[in-house]
Amino acid sequence: MKRSALAASALSVAVLAGLTGLTACGGGDSETDAADKPGAKATASRTKKVTPAERLAKLVITKADVGGYNVEKPTDEFVFAKSADEVTLDKKVCAPLAYAMNQLPLGEPQADLTRVASKGGLVGGYTYVTLTAYEDGGAESAMAGLSKAVASCGDGFTAKSKSGTSPYDSVTAEPTTKAADESLAFKSTMTVLGTTHTLHSAAVRRDDVIAVYFSVDGRAIAESRPSDTKLSAAVVEAQNAKLG
Repeated sequence: MKRSALAASALSVAVLAGLTGLTACGGGDSETDAADKPGAKATASRTKKVTPAERLAKLVITKADVGGYNVEKPTDEFVFAKSADEVTLDKKVCAPLAYAMNQLPLGEPQADLTRVASKGGLVGGYTYVTLTAYEDGGAESAMAGLSKAVASCGDGFTAKSKSGTSPYDSVTAEPTTKAADESLAFKSTMTVLGTTHTLHSAAVRRDDVIAVYFSVDGRAIAESRPSDTKLSAAVVEAQNAKLG
């Protein structure tokens, strides 16, 4: 489990706020002969494929990329769901929104990972970064699904898992500076114990990799204080830069 989530209960949100082979071309005699030649093993080593997971590990931001921020793997003690299969919704079209706001990958990924960035304790809340890699065409399809969800779920939706229920009151598209090949942003609102909170999210696609950003002030939710936590511009800019 490597994804953190925003559960509906104040206790869960409070915990959330505390944080975290070789390539081969079919067997032929010429390849067998080549393998016996000097330097063949070194050549094979150099041609080892980088897996999608390894690629994402190199692309994701680290503390060195964002001055003044801690960048860590999120805790997995109180995740909303371990996988998309564990999430049910009253409106199926809104599923990509629930995934984006709970650090679950969109679409049909090859690999994904999440990091959480914070600037000194609980000051300013947290910005989550989830990177996902896809086969050809998968990233475009995932972005299209997210865009459709933003346009279709303006009056809100409810997501459920065995960890709890997260009712979102509204979803609204937000303006965003164009980044990489494709980008979008949206905000959502939810009411917990009579207090309204605004959550901000964004997604950026570069080729077959998507970066999803999500911000939340878990302590404010736990303490029933209204919150409107913006995405960290420094974190977003640093991650977008690493996407290329």
